[in-house]
Amino acid sequence: MTSLLLSLTAAGAAPVTSAAAAQLPAGKILVAYFSRSGNTRVVAGQVSRALQGDLFEIEPKRPCPADYFETVKQAKEETDRGYEPPLKAKLADIAQYRTVFLAFPIWGMTAPPAVRSFLAAHDLSGKTIIPLITHGGYGLGDSLDVVATHARQANLVRGFSMQAPQERQTIERVTDWLDDLKIAR
Repeated sequence: MTSLLLSLTAAGAAPVTSAAAAQLPAGKILVAYFSRSGNTRVVAGQVSRALQGDLFEIEPKRPCPADYFETVKQAKEETDRGYEPPLKAKLADIAQYRTVFLAFPIWGMTAPPAVRSFLAAHDLSGKTIIPLITHGGYGLGDSLDVVATHARQANLVRGFSMQAPQERQTIERVTDWLDDLKIAR
């Protein structure tokens, strides 16, 4: 990773800093995650355990369809119309956290609607946000723009992303990345 400060294309969005260049703030850590199949849950759980952060599952009030193709169709429809589904729960005190690791899979080349809902429902001003993104091989799409646009007053640090078809590979790669991350304690 480089130590360049990179701006996202979204107008007025928070800039993205490389994790290697960022000194993360001391304080409580939250790992908030959305996962349909469990791949992203593995990443979030590992980061939470390694950094002794609190774990919070982002869940839509209405669960995703059990059928994968129905989920894809629903996600596309919700994304196309800008729908942010109601969440099952909201964090009562987001203010206690200085750093938020935001874990989610890529759906249709973007962040899932439930992640947009989480970002819209919580004031992340002044917090450091580090995305942890899993994908099926097509990359990040506009997901970082989505995070930056929904959390304009946050410090967005370039996070971790990977194609996540196997749990063991996921655990090994996240561990290597965490070993390189500098966190003030």
